Amino acid sequence: MTQGPLTTEAGAPVADNQNSETAGAGGPVLVQDQLLLEKLAHFNRERIPERVVHARGAGAYGTFTVTGDVTRYTRAAFLSEVGKQTETFLRFSTVAGNLGAADAVRDPRGFALKFYTEEGNYDLVGNNTPVFFIRDAIKFPDFIHTQKRDPYTGSTEMDNVWDFWSLSPESTHQVTWLFGDRGIPASYRHMDGFGSHTFQWNNEAGEVFWVKYHFKTDQGIKSLTQDEANRLAGEDPDSHQRDLREAIERGDFPSWTVGVQIMPVAEAAHYRFNPFDVTKVWPHADYPVIEIGKLELNRNPENVFAEVEQSIFSPSHFVPGIGPSPDKMLQGRLFAYGDAHRYRVGINADHLPVNRPHATEARTNSRDGHLYDGRHKGAKNYEPNSFGGPFQTNRPLWQPLPVEGATGDAAAPLHAEDNDFVQAGNLYRLMTEEEKGRLIGNLSGALPQVTREDIVERAIGNFRNADPEFGKRLEAAVQALRG
Repeated sequence: MTQGPLTTEAGAPVADNQNSETAGAGGPVLVQDQLLLEKLAHFNRERIPERVVHARGAGAYGTFTVTGDVTRYTRAAFLSEVGKQTETFLRFSTVAGNLGAADAVRDPRGFALKFYTEEGNYDLVGNNTPVFFIRDAIKFPDFIHTQKRDPYTGSTEMDNVWDFWSLSPESTHQVTWLFGDRGIPASYRHMDGFGSHTFQWNNEAGEVFWVKYHFKTDQGIKSLTQDEANRLAGEDPDSHQRDLREAIERGDFPSWTVGVQIMPVAEAAHYRFNPFDVTKVWPHADYPVIEIGKLELNRNPENVFAEVEQSIFSPSHFVPGIGPSPDKMLQGRLFAYGDAHRYRVGINADHLPVNRPHATEARTNSRDGHLYDGRHKGAKNYEPNSFGGPFQTNRPLWQPLPVEGATGDAAAPLHAEDNDFVQAGNLYRLMTEEEKGRLIGNLSGALPQVTREDIVERAIGNFRNADPEFGKRLEAAVQALRG
């Protein structure tokens, strides 16, 4: 903002910003004091609805640099040559907390990355976990209702949380991950990121590959114990936001090594796990992670509200060469995220500087609506037209997939080794004895907050199904705490 006289929103100079206009020195305030009314009215409207999930967050701009040749797998222009750089914006967040919640809590972290590519914005909206609690988006509203405030008590209720988890066995893998050592990152800089879902890549020849994204922190993994997190959340609720901002301010730019797992499309049907089930990982022994790039964050937002709070990300924002998979959780997100932003920020949210394409121009026939900026001027608002308007390319962003069978409400197909517990058990058995002890301690510290014994028994049963020792140790620890 340039220096000069303070003005009203309409640009008129302000004579007195310290005293309201009154009828006499001690009289009532006058309605004609339009500066007062303008300021109060604006103040009442300075907040938009917070995100239902991922409300608490921080963000930064950065650069993605290609380090590995992947042109045999995808025709995406921003991945077209080694050394190519693309501007990015990354928003970190917790999932369950409200806008004013503390950062240092046991919760997954959002890892939402926007690539400002020359073919339009590509949004990769993931988490710091490679898996999720549920595999079908139809369960998502119910799941989040258990994580948010109870409609009667107005508080988060452990009965609700564990009732849902215990009745949803597919959550066992993610819950094991969440209550392990990485469940509370020490900062946003010291955690990995994942696309979590399976996505389609397709190359110039039209060949299709399934991919999973991995972002390995170059700062190293650092996490908090429950006691450390409890103390930090009380002493500095803004700990993670402050850490990210101050690191960038001092030139200590955080970075991540970016890799992908790649599965030829023909292998998906007979892979031992359902490759589109977001509650499962692809073991690295089956599909090793291939390095493709480096992500660095190097510029803080100038205004948190304008650039972090109003930033929008949608898994439906693809570019040529990248597309969705049949992952049922991803399929639901393709609609839900865009719809959330249209409600929360407005129908023209994509016009805001943080959201609009930076390396190309958006050319659409959408007009009007709340906060429309008139960017189209007098151009025609339909297609096709003969007045030089934008035109279709006749080349889809991703390749079509064959489908068969009758329509209906169907569970995802099971593969040879699919069940809800196998990978949770594998994760437990990978842990050292010390890591197992901390996992049992974290879980046994949470379960006694549940008031119904049947919920506790059902939850322990899920962990017992993952690994008998896991369930036995957890049951003993809970009983010891309950006396």
